[in-house]
Amino acid sequence: MATSLKIDDTLKGRVQQLASQRRRSPHWIMLEAIQQYVEREEARESLKQEALASWAAYKETGRHLTGKEVSAWLNSWGTDDEMPAPECHE
Repeated sequence: MATSLKIDDTLKGRVQQLASQRRRSPHWIMLEAIQQYVEREEARESLKQEALASWAAYKETGRHLTGKEVSAWLNSWGTDDEMPAPECHE
C-alpha cells in the first residue's frame, strides 16, 4: 500500500538533517517515527482497556487490594523475607 505524506518545509528539512546525521534515508526516519508512534499508542490503548476491565471487575465484585498491602508486598521483593502476592478481598 503506497501512501504519501505532505509535510511542511521546516519539518522536511529537519527530517533530512536527521537522516543525514544518522546515515539513513528520510523515508527510513519517517517510517521509524510512525512505527514507534503506533506501537506507543497501541500500548497506551491496551493499558487503558486493561484498566477499564479492572474497574468493571471491581465494581462487580468489590474485590481489591489496598495501596498499603501492595506497597508492603513490593517492598519485600528481593529481600530474605519476600512475601507471596496478597490475596484480593472485599
